[in-house]
Amino acid sequence: MMTPPLDGLPFKTPSVDMIALDDALTELARLDPQRSRVVELRFFGGLSIEETSAVLNLSPMTVKRHWATARLWLHRELSKAGT
Repeated sequence: MMTPPLDGLPFKTPSVDMIALDDALTELARLDPQRSRVVELRFFGGLSIEETSAVLNLSPMTVKRHWATARLWLHRELSKAGT
């Protein structure tokens, strides 16, 4: 399995501010646990849209929407953190 990129995130180098990323993911989990879980499964677990859909018992379209909005939210948060 290949880990999907977090397209659009402001990672200028391979070294990401892991503390800022962890803080952003923690805040996303607090605000929207389902979108946070989609990020965990897609990015860290390397699951496809279809696999994530099956694990979370959501439609693939819902997973795509959650994945897109979570990436946008993380992009904004990491941009604020200066990552």
